[in-house]
Amino acid sequence: MPIFDSKAPPNKNQALLVSVMEFYHGVPLAPRRGVKKDTKRLHKILSKLGFQVTIHNDLTAEEIRHVFKTASLEMGGTCFVGVLSSHGEEGLVFGADGNAVRLAEIFSWFGGPGTSETTKLFFVQACRGKELDDGVELQADSVSVSEEDSFSPCFSIPIDSAVMFATAPGYGAFLHPLGSVFLQTLCDLLEEEGGRSLEVTQLMTRLNYHVAHNFEAKGRELGGKKEMPCFVTRLTRQVFPFADRLKEPLPL
Repeated sequence: MPIFDSKAPPNKNQALLVSVMEFYHGVPLAPRRGVKKDTKRLHKILSKLGFQVTIHNDLTAEEIRHVFKTASLEMGGTCFVGVLSSHGEEGLVFGADGNAVRLAEIFSWFGGPGTSETTKLFFVQACRGKELDDGVELQADSVSVSEEDSFSPCFSIPIDSAVMFATAPGYGAFLHPLGSVFLQTLCDLLEEEGGRSLEVTQLMTRLNYHVAHNFEAKGRELGGKKEMPCFVTRLTRQVFPFADRLKEPLPL
């Protein structure tokens, strides 16, 4: 369970990056090439933006639950960013042991009274269905699960939180050996002064636009296919988590 960076001081914004690239022997899930590219770039950019970044790779389902629950109890600063990247289905992501983690369970931990002053942002790189199959040059982060295990996590998103998914319900999310189009585009925007200075819902809208209009899958089977991220927000104020640290949240 690799962990990088120590516990953040109480007043420092925090980011938790959880990615699964390799699955246990016997688990029928393909390795996810490109995950390390996403993690490395996110770590570099978020650190420069003042976040204390913690990285966990190839955790089991139970370990994923543990690190997010622990993070919900130890949050500091004005913003928490959680990134979760794995194979998945609607409402679920999978640990390295092949067991499922319900996103609703993760989100629910961030609704306690101790988190009320902190903006919570989640970015989920995982498929939400089987609409797209594996391609030649690109890989889809999907796997089949039973219908009763698939449900929308949106009802569990706490107040003053926003969740952005790499793709719409029922569809696959693409992963390239050079990284996922979703997280790499997020990094592109955060490296641009005009992107990181945006209010967070404007940033997410711009991310939607860039992925929807600039990405097109290649390969014999998936050539021409597109990806459309989407986000759900329960924010009650405007926030600028990646901009000048002196900028305060504005009332709506």
